[in-house]
Amino acid sequence: MRQGRHFLQIPGPSPVPDRILRAMDMPVIDHRSAEFGQLGRTVLEGAQKVFQTSGPVMIFPSSGTGAWEAAIVNTLSPGDKVLMVETGHFATLWRQMVARWGIDVDFLPGDWRRGADPAVIEERLARDTSHALKAVMVVHNETSTGATSRIGEIRAAMDRAGHPALLMVDTISSLGSADYRHDEWKVDVSVSCSQKGFMLPPGLGFNAISEKARAAAKTNKMPRSYWDWEEMLKPNANGFFPYTPATNLLYGLREAIAMLLDEGLDQVFARHQRLAAATRVAVNHWGLEVLCQEPKDFSPVLTAVLMPPGHDADQFRKVVLDNFNMSLGSGLSKVAGKVFRIGHLGECNELTLLAALTGVEMGLSVAGIPYRAGGVDAAMTYLEQRPQGNSPAHLKVVGS
Repeated sequence: MRQGRHFLQIPGPSPVPDRILRAMDMPVIDHRSAEFGQLGRTVLEGAQKVFQTSGPVMIFPSSGTGAWEAAIVNTLSPGDKVLMVETGHFATLWRQMVARWGIDVDFLPGDWRRGADPAVIEERLARDTSHALKAVMVVHNETSTGATSRIGEIRAAMDRAGHPALLMVDTISSLGSADYRHDEWKVDVSVSCSQKGFMLPPGLGFNAISEKARAAAKTNKMPRSYWDWEEMLKPNANGFFPYTPATNLLYGLREAIAMLLDEGLDQVFARHQRLAAATRVAVNHWGLEVLCQEPKDFSPVLTAVLMPPGHDADQFRKVVLDNFNMSLGSGLSKVAGKVFRIGHLGECNELTLLAALTGVEMGLSVAGIPYRAGGVDAAMTYLEQRPQGNSPAHLKVVGS
């Protein structure tokens, strides 16, 4: 028997706040009624604010993988060529999905320890004088590694190269937790889902699209039905959907958007940056190594931690779960057994984070991992020195 709450410190699904759970505790209503139309309009307009776009945002009853597929089948055709970057496990999965649709992928290799390099993308696009590349596809926050890619700089690189490719971005683990600007960065398709920064259960997938992407969807040759943007946009104009929506998740989404906007997006992003910096302070004090090596790319959503040689990360995670009722994220694919991941996203605050770091530090001791005690104290000192730190003016990159 375990007492107290389970600490879910994986980088998604994130814990669902009580406020959102209560919002979803509603009877299902007629999804063709005027009442539902008002709910639909509210969440569609609210989602635009979170994506920071004035363009359409579509909400599918799906996982994030479904939202990926929607992005692909609405914009590309079999035989098209795209540019992607190997930033980690999820970029690799996206590559595999694109290839299944008969698309040729130019996959720039990476070491899983940093985000996409805008200069490398610019150089590759500059060589594509025939404009054979139809899209640049990038993961904003690579959940497997704890590294972000600088999307604004990638857009600037594309503009310098004068290349007309679509910019398609996976924001699945970043939206609502890390600064993301669909319109300002001239992103053509942003892909996301419900169970990360939106703090909801899994089940909703999102596509935010530009006019350029919508124009591409009118001429591409890929078959689609369930994922068709135009079929979704017609009823969306009045707050409705072309098929049965996930009504109770939409109740929760309405509440999640209200929570994000009540706090203020800039404050939400700054809070995540601050908690991530405190986590890196603890990791560095323990004498362990953060997987991401580029300070500009440190993720505000999670921190991936390398285990010392000779120690298995999954065994360590089991020790923490068995002894302290806390789940940490596992290493995926190339880094399986080599890293554990600490999630600090969603409703996470200072006390939640310090409890999670305490569980990690006690786990290091119980598991016999060589470490230097006092990482939690170091993180606490960092947070104490920034009592009003949840504003952009207080941001500081720590832990390089």
